[in-house]
Amino acid sequence: MTQTNSQILNLTQWLNTDPGQTVIRWETDKFDQIVANAFGFNALQIGLPAWDFLRNNRIRSKVILTDESKKNVTSTDQPKIIHGRLDQLPFPNCSLDLVILPHILECSQDPHQILREVERVLVYEGRVVISGFNPNSLWGLRNGMPFLDPWIPIPNRNMVSVRRLKDWFKLLSLDIDRGHFGCYTPACQTEKWLKRWDFMNRAGDRWWPVAGGVYLLSAEKRARGMHLVGPLLKKKRRRSLANRRPAIVTQRNITQLFNTENG
Repeated sequence: MTQTNSQILNLTQWLNTDPGQTVIRWETDKFDQIVANAFGFNALQIGLPAWDFLRNNRIRSKVILTDESKKNVTSTDQPKIIHGRLDQLPFPNCSLDLVILPHILECSQDPHQILREVERVLVYEGRVVISGFNPNSLWGLRNGMPFLDPWIPIPNRNMVSVRRLKDWFKLLSLDIDRGHFGCYTPACQTEKWLKRWDFMNRAGDRWWPVAGGVYLLSAEKRARGMHLVGPLLKKKRRRSLANRRPAIVTQRNITQLFNTENG
């Protein structure tokens, strides 16, 4: 078993605990909001096949890719579960409209390679949505305390901070269009104490929004290319307008157009 598989299995077990279920409920709500407005032909979820974070998306073709052993995964028809390497996605270039990665980057030995693969398979204007643990939070601080058992089964050094993720997005021409932080409560083991501290979730959104225990970022893939700016752009526009001839539209033109398309 690879280190990545081991961390994903440990994370899956932790997500079934009381604090883990708090994370799942918050992330499911945010994923539902974002993917509801994503359209296209193909959608992909990478990792955590026990949870369907594509459930609120209306794209017909949905797939969950995992590198876990088949004996550890319960297969379903919708969405379909396939097995393969996460750092070499088995999809052609520019073939997916939506890709979501729930906590996969922090479980990987080479998260930047996975993100490069995601950029490769996304169509232009395609969307990627990523969730992760925030090392700069109460949970992150508790997880890194010496002489205490880890709070989350992922070392702080493996967590991908929002600032780091933004830098990677810039390198890959991925523009962030929205983001959320959540889970501001202290590191409590039981649902009883998590509920007692629930008021911090409401206060956190208002007073320290970037200190949530988990985050979710959404970005779109932009086309790489040169953009004309300043006087050169204005000059080219004037030349284009000067050379443009007005189009003469008649009822005969419209009739011919429709006849051609219908024929």
